[in-house]
Amino acid sequence: MSKASNPQLKSWVEVKPGSDFPIQNLPFGIFKTADTDARAGVAIGEYILDLAEIANAGLFNLSLPQKLTFSLPVLNGFIALGKPITNTVRKRVSDLLNAENAELRDNEELKAKALIKQSDAEMREPVLILNYTDFYSSKEHATNVGIMFRDPANALLPNWKHLPVGYHGRASSIVVSGTPINRPKGQTKADDAATPSFGPSKLLDFELEMGFITGKRTNLGTSISTAEAEDYIFGMVLFNDWSARDIQKWEYVPLGPFLAKNFGSTMSPWIITMEALEPFRVESPTQEPEVLPYLKFEGKKNFDINLEVEIIPENGKGKTVSRSNFKYMYWNMAQQLAHHTSNGCNIQVGDLYASGTISGPTPDSYGSMLEISWQGKNPIQMPDGTERKFILDNDTVVMKGYCEKDGVRIGFGECSGKILPAV
Repeated sequence: MSKASNPQLKSWVEVKPGSDFPIQNLPFGIFKTADTDARAGVAIGEYILDLAEIANAGLFNLSLPQKLTFSLPVLNGFIALGKPITNTVRKRVSDLLNAENAELRDNEELKAKALIKQSDAEMREPVLILNYTDFYSSKEHATNVGIMFRDPANALLPNWKHLPVGYHGRASSIVVSGTPINRPKGQTKADDAATPSFGPSKLLDFELEMGFITGKRTNLGTSISTAEAEDYIFGMVLFNDWSARDIQKWEYVPLGPFLAKNFGSTMSPWIITMEALEPFRVESPTQEPEVLPYLKFEGKKNFDINLEVEIIPENGKGKTVSRSNFKYMYWNMAQQLAHHTSNGCNIQVGDLYASGTISGPTPDSYGSMLEISWQGKNPIQMPDGTERKFILDNDTVVMKGYCEKDGVRIGFGECSGKILPAV
């Protein structure tokens, strides 16, 4: 066990019980205040530690170019320094926040400048995302969709158990948690209509996903093995891949999702490092038939991350509609990255790779309204007396995730978005 993951470790910064951000977590993000430009920070309890201020005070043993990465408006430059540097920074932050270390604790002037309440900060997109890939890696989700739209006896397509299915999405419309999304417009075609029509989506859905962010680049023609994959993964975020089901149904044959997806996706602002997640590894589901050699892996590659989704009407009480877990994923991140690069596709620092909708084995663990309401046949009753088959205008969808073990909770914060009327 590393020192940073020690369950007994305590911080001099107050961390309330149930907080997502104890000293064992220390995720990285980009924040802005009324007095500062966007810059790098680390979450601790209800606060943000300003890494630029800590660097300016000479508390990091880094070169000037390395220190300057903390003053940039995205984390790409810092992440690109490599894990030997980023892990050293995270360990140093842990030391500075340790209850037994007076170095920062008793420096009142520096604390006043470097410790900011999260409520006083505006979170920004943590990385500049140049490339975005969305996978389709939950067996339960793929099976449910197959039952609805194809043959219940042969719900999974012939290739599904042989490779991690994925497609390239739109990076420019990925926004940080708290950013409103307008209801998309597009072509739809009712089953009983002779021709399509154009207008706002009537079947707007969320998709409960997680994403990982790469921290190393490769050259074109290079492949990454499952054994090497996690060396390229900096950390993870929550991800809501909003989906317009009626637009998708009409457009997806023959090339798959397009306007049904690219109107917006939402990510959480804090990147949880792989090092923080290390204690929460679990065995992967059994894969049958046996995968090809390049997709085989050793060790525990899945992670026990509790997930939940809440729908909150405007001026109303919310309702949790899903409780799922990342551990259900059939295809793990190492396999996804190995397959993604098996043809020589190059990757870049800050690329985002989403898991695909995460559904568990029971209806209360499904990861989309398409499944939860089963195409609208089983609407969800809300506390205000209304019902939901899909997402309505002015609804806010809030996703949360956390790991918990030995009294330590490693959380992801919130991934939230409000749906505004179409414009």
